[in-house]
Amino acid sequence: MLTLSAAEPPSSVLAIGCHADDIEIGCGGTLLTFARANPALEVDWIVLAAAGERGDEARASANAFVGRVGTVRIEVHEFRDGFLPYSAEVKQVFEELKRRVDPQLVLTHVGYDFHQDHRLAWELTWNTFRDHLILEYEIPKVDGDLGRPNVYVPLAEDVVEEKVSHLERHFPSQSGKPWFDRDTFLGLMRLRGMEAIAATRYAEAFTCRKLVLAP
Repeated sequence: MLTLSAAEPPSSVLAIGCHADDIEIGCGGTLLTFARANPALEVDWIVLAAAGERGDEARASANAFVGRVGTVRIEVHEFRDGFLPYSAEVKQVFEELKRRVDPQLVLTHVGYDFHQDHRLAWELTWNTFRDHLILEYEIPKVDGDLGRPNVYVPLAEDVVEEKVSHLERHFPSQSGKPWFDRDTFLGLMRLRGMEAIAATRYAEAFTCRKLVLAP
């Protein structure tokens, strides 16, 4: 169960991303906020397709974001980027996760994402953790597939700056891509902050497909 009280922040989070920078882009500010609110936070950080240099980037970045909380388990797999739907072994990763983690909150890719890897991660997340609270994060891409999220997490300005700085520092392999820059990251968070009427001006946004309220 995840309380809505600011005085009782989440105690355990499972973050799932297909590629080395997905978690950081989609929900890095939210994880930084949770880590600040609860230094004893338990985090499982799963990356499915990050081989070689990208795997090194993924591990270093995960440690930068949540390395100082109570418990961190970072798991980086080397499945082939773009081919996750054609690998049965990916399903086994989720089956093993189900046996060993029971998080209050699961963060994963949004279901309407055009990238086939992202959609598979979404599908397997729901197959595996159907009795958990799942928030689906968004990734800005050239596909033009940003949607209409319905859950917002306001971010303090220093959290926003820390998130963007980590992205710039830890993913040099992506620095030449036209979409991977400070303006993209700040622009999306500013837009979502406007939609949320966030006093901090910035937010990350999620889609919640199913929510159970326990009065």
